[in-house]
Amino acid sequence: MKSFASRIIRWQQCHGRHALPWQATHDPYRIWLSEVMLQQTQVATVIPYFERFVARFPDLPALAAAHEDDVLALWSGLGYYSRARNLHAAARTLVESHDGIFPAAADIIAQLPGVGRSTAAAIAALAFGQRGAILDGNVKRVLARHGGIAGWPGDRNVETALWQLAESHLPRNAIEAYTQGMMDLGALACTRSRPACPVCPVSTDCVAFTQHRTAELPTPRPKKILPEKQVLMLLLLDRGELMLEKRPAQGIWGSLWSLPELTPDADAAAHCRDCFGLTPLAQQVLPRFSHSFTHFKLHIQPVQMQLAPRQITRPGQIWLPPTDALNAALPTPVRRLVAQLDLT
Repeated sequence: MKSFASRIIRWQQCHGRHALPWQATHDPYRIWLSEVMLQQTQVATVIPYFERFVARFPDLPALAAAHEDDVLALWSGLGYYSRARNLHAAARTLVESHDGIFPAAADIIAQLPGVGRSTAAAIAALAFGQRGAILDGNVKRVLARHGGIAGWPGDRNVETALWQLAESHLPRNAIEAYTQGMMDLGALACTRSRPACPVCPVSTDCVAFTQHRTAELPTPRPKKILPEKQVLMLLLLDRGELMLEKRPAQGIWGSLWSLPELTPDADAAAHCRDCFGLTPLAQQVLPRFSHSFTHFKLHIQPVQMQLAPRQITRPGQIWLPPTDALNAALPTPVRRLVAQLDLT
């Protein structure tokens, strides 16, 4: 029987993905961008974001010179916004400290903000042909099933075992095709549910397939009840313009433009008067909705308020027509509210 790696390489060459917009290139900038965008995000979602991003910022110097608001605006809706801030910071580091030259070694790449061991190895392999193991979510699933490794892959001991297995399968040659093949196999055949085992190139010696355990491997994340939070969001309108506030750099939606938030029992009108120096003229409670994060669920009660003409704009605030606000770096639920805003 041919080696695990040789079967993966052959399968990728015949059946893998070859037409993604970041393929057919060894440009480390585009490969890095794609790998960061693909962290916790599916390919179909990433493609239009990637294409818009490289059209606006075609290379490292362009990204490094950009304003953070512009970077976040292009990322808006893709989620996990720390990825965009880290990408921007890393671009500036590469331009300032590496003369704009992307490092080829995985251990150096891994020192960039937002780049871990697996992402660094993928970039080094796909851009520079450097030999190193990757272990993203798709690869964890392939290896856990093929090697019969039980336990949630997020557990440290299980992850260590998977890294050891990933290292043991590395080929001496064709690392680019192998690396892409492992990602493709997990995405196209060894899927989370209803894997296409008959077309898998390594199914004949796959523990999960031969022992009928594909449904139980890898072990799912232990279930836990997500905490829930309640918040009021204020849509403050003055002469057709909407107020947005800059969020702190750290935390949920860091550095994005958002709507003022209050606790559920707060007096919205009093807050506008006392904290913003604004005078409410009319108030409308809009339908409540929810937005889920990885670690909690947020219940949002929107309140739309018409204001008397404002006298000042405080630091950290901007006023924009809703159509212009949609071009800003907005969190997904805020974008949804602004898009539905009725000014009639």
